Amino acid sequence: MPTLLIVHHTPSPNCQALFEAVVAGATTPEIEGVRVVRRAALSATASDVLEADGYLLGTPANLGYVSGALKHFFDQVYYPCLDETRGRPFGYYVHGGNDVTGAVRAIESITTGLGWRPATGAVTVTGEPGKADVEACWELGATLAAGLADADA
Repeated sequence: MPTLLIVHHTPSPNCQALFEAVVAGATTPEIEGVRVVRRAALSATASDVLEADGYLLGTPANLGYVSGALKHFFDQVYYPCLDETRGRPFGYYVHGGNDVTGAVRAIESITTGLGWRPATGAVTVTGEPGKADVEACWELGATLAAGLADADA
């Protein structure tokens, strides 16, 4: 059974709303045959990454960059996972108070280095998430999970 690993840093109610929408989309009953694993960024391991078939990342934009927790995750898994995870699909969402540019650039740079393949566009949200933002996160989760289910069929 393919596995989708959701790695997130969820320090605020706004990030929590986006995370919950991603999980709801990824675990919707219409998508069968995909195991969804959730890990806080500070507890996710290289083993989690190696055991997964696709990735969904979530972070706040802090001081113009990804959260320290997500950066720590990448620091821990980069070299142990570099060769074995090339070509695997991923997606991500970023929440910021007013700008997410630096965080987006960081995620795209790191995942390019890992050789991960974007499965869909990023969801970027500034300010309080609205209904469309929450729906976009639901779609992000569903798209990643459905892609893994289709690849396994």
